[in-house]
Amino acid sequence: MTLPTRPPKAARTVLRARAVIRHDLGASLVVFLIAIPLSLGIALAAGAPLTSGIIAAVVGGIVVGTIGGAPLQISGPAAGLTVVVAGLVPIYGWRVTCAITVAAGLLQVLLGLAKVARAALALSPAIVHGMLAGIGIVIAIAQLHVVLGGSPQSEALDNLHELPGQFAALRAPELTVGVLTVAVLLAWPLLPARLNGLRRIPAPLVAVALATLVATAASLEVARVDLPGAALVLPSVPVGFGWAGLVTAVVTVAVVGAVESLLAAVATDRLHHGKRSDLDRELAAQGVGNVVSGMVGGFPISGGAIRSTANVRAGATSRAATIMHGLWVLLFVGLLGGMVERIPLAALAALVMVVGMQMVNRAHIRHVHRHREFPAYVATVAGVVVAGVLEGVALGVIAAVVMALLRLSRSTVHAYERDGALHVEVHGALTFLSVPRLSRVLDKLPAGEHVVLDLTVDYLDQAAFEAVHTWRNAYVARGGQVEIEEIHDDHYGRAADGQPGSRRIGPTPSARWFAPWWHWQRLHPRRGRPPAHPLVAGAREFQLRTAPLVQPFLERLALEGQNPAQLFITCADSRVVPNLITASGPGDLFTVRNVGNLVPPHPHGSDAHAGADDSVGAAIEYAVSVLGVRSITVCGHSGCGAMQALLAGVEGGGRPATALDTKAPDEDADAGQVADDVPTTSGLPEHTPHLRRWLANGRTSVDRYLERPAPTLSGYAPAPAEQLCLTNVLQQLDNLLGHPVVHRAVEDGQLRLFGLYFDLASAHMYVHDAATGQFEPVVAPLDKPAPDAPDVPPEQALEAAAAGRP
Repeated sequence: MTLPTRPPKAARTVLRARAVIRHDLGASLVVFLIAIPLSLGIALAAGAPLTSGIIAAVVGGIVVGTIGGAPLQISGPAAGLTVVVAGLVPIYGWRVTCAITVAAGLLQVLLGLAKVARAALALSPAIVHGMLAGIGIVIAIAQLHVVLGGSPQSEALDNLHELPGQFAALRAPELTVGVLTVAVLLAWPLLPARLNGLRRIPAPLVAVALATLVATAASLEVARVDLPGAALVLPSVPVGFGWAGLVTAVVTVAVVGAVESLLAAVATDRLHHGKRSDLDRELAAQGVGNVVSGMVGGFPISGGAIRSTANVRAGATSRAATIMHGLWVLLFVGLLGGMVERIPLAALAALVMVVGMQMVNRAHIRHVHRHREFPAYVATVAGVVVAGVLEGVALGVIAAVVMALLRLSRSTVHAYERDGALHVEVHGALTFLSVPRLSRVLDKLPAGEHVVLDLTVDYLDQAAFEAVHTWRNAYVARGGQVEIEEIHDDHYGRAADGQPGSRRIGPTPSARWFAPWWHWQRLHPRRGRPPAHPLVAGAREFQLRTAPLVQPFLERLALEGQNPAQLFITCADSRVVPNLITASGPGDLFTVRNVGNLVPPHPHGSDAHAGADDSVGAAIEYAVSVLGVRSITVCGHSGCGAMQALLAGVEGGGRPATALDTKAPDEDADAGQVADDVPTTSGLPEHTPHLRRWLANGRTSVDRYLERPAPTLSGYAPAPAEQLCLTNVLQQLDNLLGHPVVHRAVEDGQLRLFGLYFDLASAHMYVHDAATGQFEPVVAPLDKPAPDAPDVPPEQALEAAAAGRP
């Protein structure tokens, strides 16, 4: 067989070149056609030199595209920074604004090297989307003035105030060009599917080109693009400006550009299945791009969602498309700059106005509203429009914090009567904001009653603790009785002991989930009425608290039927709760419980119906043959009364007997009289013939205990009665193999047998390990692996199962 070999370096280079030509070349042309009008329009909207937008597109494509961490993202002048730059140019001038861009780029490089890109995305989506929507609104309002033939003001509110006058003095040529551009931009995506080839041409290119042709053909007197002969502008050191304002400007450009770039990178990743973006590398690359762009008079750079989406959808597969798009922009402007100067400014303004309108994304609004974050979104939008980007973001953060505090402080208080007591349930966070509502409920309780205060709270501050503690002391002093039960954590208990704190010490789940009735039931008579029966009270508790949680699982089981994986045979002892000690739920265990967790031997021949017990055998056959369980577990436990009775009979000199040795009592005899050869079980009360006959099934366990060394618990030999309990588990596993249905399933490898032992006092569970002959803890020490099913040859499977190997 010939192993595949790696192609030589020359062949790999040819393959990559073919992939670039096949996929990335076409995509780069598509993005280039979008970048030209969009770059010019963004620069126009910001009041920056038009060439700055072209420079930023070239630098974003070549520099950022080469070193960036998001290969398919297209960087350049983006709408998110338009409002920021528009506010800087009138104050500092363009050369100082370029210096601010350089400083912002250096800050982004430092942030990228510090690997804080993910932290920048930790800002609430409502605030981020609100910031972009606010910027979009400001852009759209400002560019509407240009479309109408006027000039925008620097503030959004001023533009809104002067908009009616602008409509009154609108210029028809600019309005014609603008309306045509907007119409094409909105209608182009709606072309029918049969014109799919035509739809692949970018809508911005079609809109601007058509508006330019109409304006030229109709000789419309409109302002057009004017590219100066000296394109490069060097930054100027800011002199005479306040440092606070400069620092704010640098941080604003860096943060807004970073957030927009990172969001665009994440959105671009969702459009393809290739390599995911390295956000820290992308942030540093954006910083390098801004340093280069600012040094040569370019617009601030950030990743753009519009161009990046077009790049991916056009079939780009590598960063080559990004780099080539920058080269095409450079060549086009350098060789065909005259064509660019024919574009009407109204067409570019209309293009940017539509982009601004699209930044108010309806899907984002629905998403934010669905997550109940709309107030933060609205606050951010309003802040950006009225005050500015940083101010709007700060206002959104404040709104989000206030909403979070209100949610964290929200609690519900519910009072009702049950089981002879007054219950007051409190859910949520109990803070000073909840004290008035809680106090009103507590003050309405009649005096001298038994009150149970159920605190299912995540937090309890000092004001709430003082209110509850003061009320409790006053109520008890007036002859009442108050019990406080904390469901999740003992906030009140720690505070009452003088050790309050917000840090959780450990979970304190409700005793209702695991404790006996006597521990948690409040069965005090009230107003002369007797308490509810404990079983009824427990059933009521299940119906109120547990049934709503478990009902979906039970409904599915009711429809699909049971399909347990485990037959669990254990003792009828009330202290052993199978679902509790195995952390299982409805449908997991098919359970058989009897006195002593005994498995009567399978009868053979003429003895098949003589005194045999069919209940356990029937359950075994049903579980294996009908339900198809994959394992059977015999679980013994410490302090087993059945084992103690059998051992007492042996120590008293009696002879254990098999179930088949016993005789049924004479029909005329007294119910308490049984045959002489029923096993001696000292300590059992009289008149228990059925119990004595049942315990005869334990004779084989006693014989095994007397004849063989008893298993141990991790090498420790417990008391004799517990040794018999351990021996009994192994013997019942042997008895299981005597049942033909079990024997066949084990032999075929379809069934496994387990031996477990539950120590009541320590609440520890042990599993039998046939390799050591011991019962080992199911949770082993760190330096010792937990016992598991070792690999054994098929011929040893029955022997291992009989020995109780897991």
